[in-house]
Amino acid sequence: MNHESEILRKRICFYGRVQAVGFRFQAQQAARKNGVTGWVHNEYDGSVTMEIQGTERQINEVVAEIDRDPYIRIERLETKWLETNPDEKNFRIKRGF
Repeated sequence: MNHESEILRKRICFYGRVQAVGFRFQAQQAARKNGVTGWVHNEYDGSVTMEIQGTERQINEVVAEIDRDPYIRIERLETKWLETNPDEKNFRIKRGF
């Protein structure tokens, strides 16, 4: 199997200036542009959690696009590899906490 085309799933927790700056909207736009699936969600502690599924290149490009936004400042991220979800069809914003 070509490793670059392998579909992976990752949970990424973003810390920094990531709420009230359009983070979830930017994540959704970047995800749709890059053809990945998953979701993004604000957390009580001011962080943002994203589960994202696609190739490693697609995932890295989504994170890079979010990081280029001038209002968003990612100071730290924590990542965890997950099992893929073959039934997931889109990328959505999960509302609420």
